Amino acid sequence: MYDVEANQYGKSDYSPFDNTMAFSDVSIRAGFIRKVYSILLCQLVVTIAFICFFLYWTLVYHNFFSRAVTFVTMIAMACCESVRRTFPTNMIFLSLFTLCEGYLLGAVSRLLSEFHMISRIPHHIVVVLAITIFAFQTKYDFTMMGGILFVALIILICFGFLMIFFHSRVLSIVYACIGALIFAVYLVYDTQIMMGGGKMYSISPEEYIFAALNLYLDIVNLFLYILQIIAAARGD
Repeated sequence: MYDVEANQYGKSDYSPFDNTMAFSDVSIRAGFIRKVYSILLCQLVVTIAFICFFLYWTLVYHNFFSRAVTFVTMIAMACCESVRRTFPTNMIFLSLFTLCEGYLLGAVSRLLSEFHMISRIPHHIVVVLAITIFAFQTKYDFTMMGGILFVALIILICFGFLMIFFHSRVLSIVYACIGALIFAVYLVYDTQIMMGGGKMYSISPEEYIFAALNLYLDIVNLFLYILQIIAAARGD
């Protein structure tokens, strides 16, 4: 599982979540949101293409290199402002991250049958759309929940380590359900951070790569946990 969430920063002059950097102009915000979702759509198309390729073609794959590149590029974009804000460096790093993450997800897809994998993609799209619509229309401000979500994520990671030593189908289902719930809330949180519009915290319009990365990680992790629920329920 890829539980690393690169969206927790302290308050600083350059923090992407500093509410002093909020942008209120409607046209600027709309353009920013369009740019983020355009990038996100490209990432998801590449990822689905990898999954379909691995489902229909049997390959011998070694994913250590992909794991390393995924981790390094994600940390670089999350921690280095010059990397995520400088064009074309930001697009190069994001493209490398997406290609390697798509490759890894394609490898994971081999663990499930073609029918179960393909049949779950439309369901996941519906879930993501429903959560996104909820994030846009709800009056509740989820941007104030960053600290709570970060603590919940740490607890989930610790739970995951314990799962290495305690093998149980019930525990696997509980773990996956909690993970899916956390990343569903994270998706709402990151969507509202991107939206701005009077929320407690908002992201700078220059951080379109950072916003796309966060949303992509939320969607991917939610998808992985849903697949784990299915696999555990089937007894795989």
